Amino acid sequence: MSVERTTATGGMETSYGFRQVGTGEKQPLVNEVFHKVAKRYDLMNDLMSAGLHRLWKDAMVAWLNPPKRPGWRVLDVAGGTGDIAFRIIDASQGQAQATVLDINGSMLAVGRERAEKRGLAANIDFVEANAEDLPFADNSFDAYTIAFGIRNVPRIEVALGEAFRVLKPGGRFLCLEFSEVEMPLLDKVYEAWSFNAIPKIGKAVTGDGEPYAYLVESIAKFPNQQNFAAMIGRAGFERVSFRNYTGGIAAAHSGWKL
Repeated sequence: MSVERTTATGGMETSYGFRQVGTGEKQPLVNEVFHKVAKRYDLMNDLMSAGLHRLWKDAMVAWLNPPKRPGWRVLDVAGGTGDIAFRIIDASQGQAQATVLDINGSMLAVGRERAEKRGLAANIDFVEANAEDLPFADNSFDAYTIAFGIRNVPRIEVALGEAFRVLKPGGRFLCLEFSEVEMPLLDKVYEAWSFNAIPKIGKAVTGDGEPYAYLVESIAKFPNQQNFAAMIGRAGFERVSFRNYTGGIAAAHSGWKL
């Protein structure tokens, strides 16, 4: 399938999957997708990654390497269900303080319930807000993480600017996202799986394949590793780098506020 990815110059703000939508129209459409899949979010990620998202998230948190000391604060954006925040708190041996921010109340409700069951309520708070307009003061956090969420933000460059603003000097930005497969043959296999199987399985399991079709299409439109790295650098971050996982099916991008 020949689909042009957006580049570092933009395009995701009016791209709802393969559909072009007007300015301001994407966010409500994305919100509806995540209201539909909130209670089956782990299943969604299992379908999208054949279960590998769990290993990629572990690798991302290992790269973050949260310190095992009190007072270290992380903001996890688009992380409503708490998946990344829980891993960070565990990796810090219960020392990290996490704020989970998501625009979708249904996702946050799942995260709050899980935090209570895990006994992590004292380490984590949940905030319903927009990644493009963070309700926090400048220089508030030691780290900013976002996993499989940045491609659903309409104005990615605005969200990156907000990430830079709320990080303390010396703070770390870390993003995990589906990306461009760079291994011959694997790209064809993954494409066939994504477009042919995932929406059908999603419909069979949840009764609605449309959210899964959007998510697959949004992956195909997202900037590749080099273009996204350029966007991170343009937001002000330094020492920008990335690591591919499973041949580039996913990639983790890192940057520092220096």
